[in-house]
Amino acid sequence: MLLPERTTVRVTTPAAGDAGSITFESSVLEVERQFSVMLAAARRTFKDAAAAVHPSLQPLGYTVLMTLYPGGERQQGSVAEALQVDKALLSRTVSQLETLGLVVRRADPSDGRAQLLDLTAEGRVRFEGVHTAKQSPLRDRLRDWSPAELRNLSDLLHKLTERD
Repeated sequence: MLLPERTTVRVTTPAAGDAGSITFESSVLEVERQFSVMLAAARRTFKDAAAAVHPSLQPLGYTVLMTLYPGGERQQGSVAEALQVDKALLSRTVSQLETLGLVVRRADPSDGRAQLLDLTAEGRVRFEGVHTAKQSPLRDRLRDWSPAELRNLSDLLHKLTERD
């Protein structure tokens, strides 16, 4: 995805009784632009985090570690679904994670066709070290926000991403 050139968008508050220059369309365009900027920053962050775990690890590998970290063992198919990636691509990524000693894969005893994934002790240690360091920039940016502002941001992001 190509990012739009950096442009300054001037949004003015309309005077009382004035329809002003703020429209739904211009507001949505600005939200899309901000998401483009945010996604580019997130891609850089995930690329750097993956490299910090291991120099040859791709960002998807780091995302798999992040998906497995909080809940532990999961079926490989559910990880593919959660990350919205092709099962073959995920399988290749998991193979790399296994080779690096970060993930273990085993047959699901309740479904012989499915594979279960989990972090190894080394995978957990490496992920925690990078994840803790990666959190700092976001935490630093949000440090001056009030709890109400943080809750509002969280609520709005949830509203945007929830599925019907």
